[in-house]
Amino acid sequence: MENKPWLLQYPDEIPASLSYEEKPVHSYLTEASKNYADKIAIHFMGKELTFREVYDSALKFANYLKKLGVKKGDRVAIMLPNCPQSVIGYFGILYAGGIVVQTNPLYTERELEYQMDDSGAKVILTLDILFPRVSKVLDKTALEHIIVTAIKDYLPFPKNIIYPFIQKKQTGMIVNISHEGNHHLLKSILTETTAIPLETEFDYENDLALLQYTGGTTGFPKGVMLTHKNLISNASMCDAWLYRAKKGEEIVLGILPFFHVYGMTAVLLLSIMQGYKMILLPKFDVDTTLKTIQKQRPTIFPGAPTIYIGLLNHPNLQKYDLSSIDSCVSGSSALPVEVQQNFEKVTGGKLVEGYGLSETSPITHANFLWSGERMKGSIGVPWPDTNAAIFSLTDGTPLPINEIGELAIKGPQVMKGYWNRPEETEQVLKDGWLFTGDVGYMDEKGYFYIVDRKKDIIIAGGYNIYPREIEEVLYEHPDIQEAIVAGVPDPYRGETVKAYVVLKENATVTEADLNAFTRKYLAAYKVPRLYEFRDELPKTAVGKILRRTLIEEERKKLENNDKLG
Repeated sequence: MENKPWLLQYPDEIPASLSYEEKPVHSYLTEASKNYADKIAIHFMGKELTFREVYDSALKFANYLKKLGVKKGDRVAIMLPNCPQSVIGYFGILYAGGIVVQTNPLYTERELEYQMDDSGAKVILTLDILFPRVSKVLDKTALEHIIVTAIKDYLPFPKNIIYPFIQKKQTGMIVNISHEGNHHLLKSILTETTAIPLETEFDYENDLALLQYTGGTTGFPKGVMLTHKNLISNASMCDAWLYRAKKGEEIVLGILPFFHVYGMTAVLLLSIMQGYKMILLPKFDVDTTLKTIQKQRPTIFPGAPTIYIGLLNHPNLQKYDLSSIDSCVSGSSALPVEVQQNFEKVTGGKLVEGYGLSETSPITHANFLWSGERMKGSIGVPWPDTNAAIFSLTDGTPLPINEIGELAIKGPQVMKGYWNRPEETEQVLKDGWLFTGDVGYMDEKGYFYIVDRKKDIIIAGGYNIYPREIEEVLYEHPDIQEAIVAGVPDPYRGETVKAYVVLKENATVTEADLNAFTRKYLAAYKVPRLYEFRDELPKTAVGKILRRTLIEEERKKLENNDKLG
């Protein structure tokens, strides 16, 4: 207890330790299909599926993967927005004994090729409009099969008839794919395949369920190896924190994408484990979200600050009834206090800040929702069975209360390591502790605060963006001599990407030119929003560009503007 002062803050309803069922993740869908067979599991743009229907479809998908040669431990990728197919695919891969590789649908061909090559995925499930991009990497990676689905396949009449025309107008394409060779249609698979239960031996502690890609000190995405134990323990902790939630009765708003580990745990896994109905939205759109909340009455709404800010800033917010929302845990980046207060006023529910990492499945800390103290500017206290400590940045020794150092985490949700990267695993996992790279401190009551990031990750709109990846693209431009990227404060996205560029002599490149160039190689959310052309960049004596100096310059500019304002 002396090392865990936060336990004294716990309300009686939250236990300090939980018991976890030692079984694979997909067994929860099997149970839900029996306990809640005819209950609605998914609502998607007017279409609804029961737990039994999701289970049957996942089994059919699993049987088809087996037919394609997927064996235990093989990696299968999902490149989809939130839709019924993403749930069916996720559990189907696990039933087949595979490891899920979540892939962002916004990835460019270059980014996708890197991830498929690194993971060694054999099969990918994707959308028809993404098929041209995916097919280009087929011969450059270990991918053997592409399984294609369409949004219209899970839309009710008449939306399923109208949607292809809307899609053609938006994307300028209609993709026709035949169910033959190494191209497969999910619709045909689910029509032609039998739902036969599959028996696969599982090691709860060590078998991987998921490769969740993240970046790190090198800037290149790494596959975070998350086991069945990691995911089940974190979803169980999430349930314990939401102790007022009623099993089989809650409705969860699924805006957070499943390719983001927070959406996968706090929406997908929690809902399946507890028999909750999921309202899935393929992308965040303010109008659609407000209409959905009013009509579908969700009670649990995991999100990110940019989502809550977007809703609060809608000009006709007062016309919508958001009173069904009872609990929201905000992740991805710092939650401004005024956003928390305003959102609670509008909904009547509770919104608190939490903290997590891909490497911790992801959640480790949160503020209390209904009882217990909420501390301004704090990420909260560690979750059940989670230990946290602050270590010295100089000699790695544990630090006392209120001293600033590196935050480290220990608990059942901590990853097994990085995929095929033993050296980088050793750098962050030491004696069971995961060193997060985030700098902060703990107060007398056991509340934790983040003050800075040791790594240079930019968090913009909830997305992790790695400067080096953008810099590599900029350096490919023939007119750029030097470039460095940093996150600068942004009132809406939290941070935004700014590129500082030194051009070669006599070059006349404009901001518009660089914008067009980077968009060819980077997902839209990674493309720099701001450019600054300089004659030189600040450097150390050995020529290393000083990113921190540039960030400090930006902060001083803001401070001066505030003073003038």
